[in-house]
Amino acid sequence: MTYQTVFQRYELKYFLTRRQKERALQIMASHMAPDPFGRTTVRNLYFDTDDYRMIRHSIDKPVYKEKLRIRSYEKSAPDSTVFVELKKKYRDVVYKRRLLLAEHQAMAWTCGESHSGKDSQIAREIDYCLGFYKTLHPVVFLSYEREAFFGTEETDFRVTFDEQILCRQEDLSLTSPVYGAMLLPEDTVLMELKCAGGIPLWMVRFLTSEHICKTSFSKYGTAYQRMIFPDLFGHYHQKEAIFHVRNAV
Repeated sequence: MTYQTVFQRYELKYFLTRRQKERALQIMASHMAPDPFGRTTVRNLYFDTDDYRMIRHSIDKPVYKEKLRIRSYEKSAPDSTVFVELKKKYRDVVYKRRLLLAEHQAMAWTCGESHSGKDSQIAREIDYCLGFYKTLHPVVFLSYEREAFFGTEETDFRVTFDEQILCRQEDLSLTSPVYGAMLLPEDTVLMELKCAGGIPLWMVRFLTSEHICKTSFSKYGTAYQRMIFPDLFGHYHQKEAIFHVRNAV
């Protein structure tokens, strides 16, 4: 199987109920087909600095933002092929660059232990990102069940459905089992429309008939706001309280 390594597209997100997802699948049946990955468990390791600089910047909704992650579509072994992905967003357009490496090579490269061994523009862009942020390391494991489809008429149009979005801050390895805390309610499905231009009219009609509106949602951003930041804030107040007690004594 050949893999696309460069993407430039819009990515539009919507929350659906499972009933609305089934309705969407019925309508999509005459316009789309399952992509080669079909239904998969997507596993991601997100990287950030010691002070979570990348995600804090992203949450502020700047004109430009970027994320670095390693992704696999199955439980990995050290010699399994994974994707090292640099995802950028500028004025609502998503630009993604990715390289295929063995899991142990990908981890060694992104953790600053060795070079990728690749001589390409994508490798140089990821090298620049690693050098710019200096202290990047795995901070979050995110997984989800994904069903992916591509347009049979509009070939650059893709739809994905993500369910069972799980997040954890320990056991940060793609070789580990899937587990973690749920980020969305049980009945909620995240649908993403990925396109180079406009959305097909039949999809617009579906969204309108179901009163489904576009939303802003980041899996890593939500994990940071719900899990990481509260934990950091709690540690800050705990240290502050210890400081005051010691000074009082």
